[in-house]
Amino acid sequence: MEPQVLIWRLVLATLLGGVLGVEREARNQAAGLRTHTLVALGACCFTLASVYTEHLLRPGESPSGAQADISRIASQIVVGIGFLGAGVILRLGGSVKGLTTAANLWVTAAVGLACGLGLYVVAGATVALALLSLVLLRPVSRLLTPEEGRHGGRKAPRNDEDGPPTRDGESRPD
Repeated sequence: MEPQVLIWRLVLATLLGGVLGVEREARNQAAGLRTHTLVALGACCFTLASVYTEHLLRPGESPSGAQADISRIASQIVVGIGFLGAGVILRLGGSVKGLTTAANLWVTAAVGLACGLGLYVVAGATVALALLSLVLLRPVSRLLTPEEGRHGGRKAPRNDEDGPPTRDGESRPD
């Protein structure tokens, strides 16, 4: 594979991951622009490494019959991102925070994987659909789950987690 193609895939994954991260950053989430950018870039790099390994170990050309299975690295990206996503999920009293950010990190890893495989249209469409889900479905979900009567009939506290910074300027946990 040409070096320009490899670099293009890495750059595209970084940019598309950043697009998803900007939305989370604008909502003052702990996993924002830099986290999403790095997740997409890392997933793309792992994918390129697995594709290159398969190329190096083609049947008949590899030493002592070694084989490569590019799906193994892809599956490990999914597992690894699960641990990262679990780190942003918090349970506070009767509510759970961070699920959308964790899901967004998972999608970001998929975008990086798609870029690494050269599936540019799939990566771009995934980012577009994810942004539609994050931005356009937010008001719909608030309409469908009014505060009164949520979580077994108890009044749940208002979810201002995605709001502007607090008066003291801090909105994220350390």
